[in-house]
Amino acid sequence: MTSPNAGTTAEALRASPRLFDNALLDKFSRVHWSMPLFIYTPFVAWLGWLSLRSFSPFAVIALAAVGYAIWTLIEYFGHRYLFHAEFPGKWGARLHFLIHGVHHDHPNDPLRLVMPPLLSGPIMLIALGVALVLFGRPLGYPVLMGFIVGYLAYDMVHYYVHHATPTTRLGRYLRQAHMLHHFRDPESYFGVSAPYWDAIFGTRYAPPEQRRG
Repeated sequence: MTSPNAGTTAEALRASPRLFDNALLDKFSRVHWSMPLFIYTPFVAWLGWLSLRSFSPFAVIALAAVGYAIWTLIEYFGHRYLFHAEFPGKWGARLHFLIHGVHHDHPNDPLRLVMPPLLSGPIMLIALGVALVLFGRPLGYPVLMGFIVGYLAYDMVHYYVHHATPTTRLGRYLRQAHMLHHFRDPESYFGVSAPYWDAIFGTRYAPPEQRRG
C-alpha cells in the first residue's frame, strides 16, 4: 500500500529551493551533472600531456594515484568535519545549510548533486598551488591530474547513486552506503566515492543494537 504522503515526500526530496535572493547567484548554485566533465576533462588531458613529457606512463599512473588518494582523504574528512559541522548562531546555521544542509533536506535535487564551479574552481586553484609548492614542476602535474580525476569520480558517483538504479555489485554497494548516510545515520559513510576510508576510520553504518555505549 502506498503512503498518502509518498508523493509529497518524493517531491520534497527532489525539490530545488532558492538559496539566494540574487537571481544570478542562485542560478550559479545549480549545475547540470555533466558540467564538471566539460570544465575539468581538458585540464586532465593537458596535465596528462605535460606529465608524459617528463615521466614514463608507469610513473605517471603511480603519481596520479597519489593525487587520487589525496582527493579521497579530502573528500572523507571534508564531508565528515566541514560539511557536517554545526556553526554557532543564526549565520552559522545559514552557512551550514548552504554548505551541506540543503543537500540533506533535498537529496534528490538533480541540480545540486555536483559542485558548482564557484565552489570547485577555488578548490582546484588551491590544489594547484599546493601541488606546485609540495611537489614542484613537473612532479606536481601528474599528482594534480590524479586529484582532479578523484574529484570528477566523486561528483559522478554522487549523482549516480542518487539518480540511477545500479546493476553491478559495486554500484549497489555505493548506493546503499550513501543512502544509509542520508536516511539512517548521517554520522556514517562519509566517503561517497571512497567508502573504504569509512572502514579504516570506523564510520561504517552499524545497526543500533550493534553500537557500543
